[in-house]
Amino acid sequence: MPVSKRFASKYIRFGILLILLIFIAGCSLTRYVPEGDYLVRSVSVRSDNKNIKSSDVKPYIKQMPNHKTFGLVSFPLYLYDLSGTDSTKWINRFLRRAGNAPEIYDPMLTVRSEKEILKMLDNKGYLEGAVDVKLEKKNKKIDIIYNITSNEPFKIESFKYSIPGDSVRTIVYKDTTSSLIKPGMLLDRDVLENERVRITNRIRNNGYWGFNKDFINYRADTAAYSKNVDLTLNVATNPGDVFHKKFNVGKVVFVTDYDPVNALYSTQKRDTVSIGDYTIIEGAKSYLRSGTLIENCFIRPGALYSDRAVDATYSSFARLKILKYVNIRFEQSKVNDDLVDCYIYLTPGKNQSIQTELEGTNSAGDFGFAVGASYQHRNAFKGSETFTTKIRGGYENLTGEGGIVNDNYTEYGIETGITFPKFMFPFLKSDFRRRIKASTEFNAAYSYQHRPEYTRMIAGGGWKYNWQTQRNKFRHQLDLIDVSYVYLPFRSEAFIDSIINQNPISYSSYKDHLISRTAYTFYRSNFNPSVRNMDIFTFRASSEVAGNTLYAFSKILNQHKKDDAYRFLGLRYEQYWKTDVDYAYTKVFSEKNSIAFHIAGGVGIPYGNTNILPFEKRYYSGGANSVRGWSVRTLGPGRYSSNNPSLDYFNQCGDIRLDGSIEYRTRLFWKLELAAFVDAGNVWTIRDYSAQPGGLFKFDSFYKEIALAWGLGMRLDFSYFILRLDLGFKAYDPAKINASPWVIDSPFGSNNRALHFAVGYPF
Repeated sequence: MPVSKRFASKYIRFGILLILLIFIAGCSLTRYVPEGDYLVRSVSVRSDNKNIKSSDVKPYIKQMPNHKTFGLVSFPLYLYDLSGTDSTKWINRFLRRAGNAPEIYDPMLTVRSEKEILKMLDNKGYLEGAVDVKLEKKNKKIDIIYNITSNEPFKIESFKYSIPGDSVRTIVYKDTTSSLIKPGMLLDRDVLENERVRITNRIRNNGYWGFNKDFINYRADTAAYSKNVDLTLNVATNPGDVFHKKFNVGKVVFVTDYDPVNALYSTQKRDTVSIGDYTIIEGAKSYLRSGTLIENCFIRPGALYSDRAVDATYSSFARLKILKYVNIRFEQSKVNDDLVDCYIYLTPGKNQSIQTELEGTNSAGDFGFAVGASYQHRNAFKGSETFTTKIRGGYENLTGEGGIVNDNYTEYGIETGITFPKFMFPFLKSDFRRRIKASTEFNAAYSYQHRPEYTRMIAGGGWKYNWQTQRNKFRHQLDLIDVSYVYLPFRSEAFIDSIINQNPISYSSYKDHLISRTAYTFYRSNFNPSVRNMDIFTFRASSEVAGNTLYAFSKILNQHKKDDAYRFLGLRYEQYWKTDVDYAYTKVFSEKNSIAFHIAGGVGIPYGNTNILPFEKRYYSGGANSVRGWSVRTLGPGRYSSNNPSLDYFNQCGDIRLDGSIEYRTRLFWKLELAAFVDAGNVWTIRDYSAQPGGLFKFDSFYKEIALAWGLGMRLDFSYFILRLDLGFKAYDPAKINASPWVIDSPFGSNNRALHFAVGYPF
């Protein structure tokens, strides 16, 4: 059977790429390895104990091989190997900066690694563990193998306390059920250290300001030839005070203009204000109300000293955006030996800022630009209230068919809001509002859009709360009220006729309507910027309802429907329920290699006063953050096949969404990162709409309509932001009704690929 030129060309390109990869992988890469030295090719860990994992040991190894892209090819080393020795040539300098020099074997680092692994074994309870290093050399390359023999570990047979003083002993004994040390566990020094910290925190939270973890130590007793340990936790006495000492808080002093550069602070030429048991020392300018200072302070004069109160105060003041630095110090009172005085030093930051931005747009070949400016005041009413105003204007040159969509598109908008760093709601006690630590936001927005076929104005406003719980592990957002009003003073008859004939589903989006919604969002992540190479997960769930209150009023007032819908102030209002769930997990293999998993889903159900979800609330698939083998709004719903994507994007949306992705990320060189990904997903409708044939979600067939895509991406990581370029290819296209949906064999077809440019990771 003859092979077409297109078919042959495609596989020739694949063949060249495969040969190139084999060539890179097969290079010796020892050009710059001096004679007598060795390139570290691999480092591996072998253990006779399944509880001692290689991933736990490798952080203690001081020398690792050169980074391998995708864990397979030492591309940065290959670049370095391509360079010449003449440093006057720019290409040689570039290749050396972009690449990595060969990792030359250093026997001293191997000895250090062996010692560090032995220390790790000791800390984990394997006090008689051993490490044997095996070196395998071949062709100027070396493989380093660390063989670990754990031997029998030491275990805790019994655990008890030795604590002088009834008061401290009572504090510890009240919480023994939370102890991290249990009989039968290994003699793990990390666990013992964490228990010291836990008990210290508990004691300090009960008034013992002078107590620290150095007063806690352990005594381990073992019988001869036994690996069982009788462990005793000792609390040592405080020199000069046999049983330690409780402290109450004396005075609380706020210093509002502290300069951290000049540590020698003087109170001369400053105003001092006393409010109850609090003292406020102000500089030349008073910028925070006294009530704001006291509301955010959880350290109370006369109360027992508590680390927990100190942490809560730090957290509360950190929410005040007018402050740049916060420092809390304690000193033993000179008046009463049983008191500690608290000094809270505050350093203000800039209270106002202006930003401008310019962006270019390219929407389906239509070019345009937008300009914007924003103003922010971080202390609007001397309570660290953040006032923000944004204005934006945009222009786009539009093209289309039949004179329906052509000419120009302009948009102007303004958005303003104010955020109060406290929970604002009537009839609530001040203590409750302080404990919640929520911020309250009020916002309003207006947008004017003018196109040849219609003019649309969108106005809205909202009242929302944001707060965090469980030591900032959980984040919450409650949109108590969010109202948006869409008004179209002008619609061309030709455009409306086109919408009715070709996109009847979207027709409701071009009528005046009102959305009044309430929503709740929950967010959880373990991300910690201070911890390197940790596995990261994020979980987000949200739910919103709209129109229920207005619908109840319509029923109570016995209103009559107009055009098959109830109205409020003459406006049709939407009624629906919508919920979303999103989970992402990133497994970090090393500083330069990781794999990320993502799964997300959502459903929106119109009911009551609404027959179909508003267009802006419907789901779409494809694009830079979805199934990347498709452009945005070109996939689905279900098996729906579009005949005219330029006009049909209104129909390519749905009420149910499923998305899933796997992405391998690897650092190439410099700030450049590569990624290989596989995406899956689609959208569906919950009802059988005539304008979206094949879009209905069916339990017995939806899995056949999940689209698949694969691709490669490049990212520039500038730490503060990431520029991303992804090239996605279709693998399984459910819209191929009269042909095989598998299109993976023709990835370079113009309709089987999509290029995406975005900022940030897709998930």
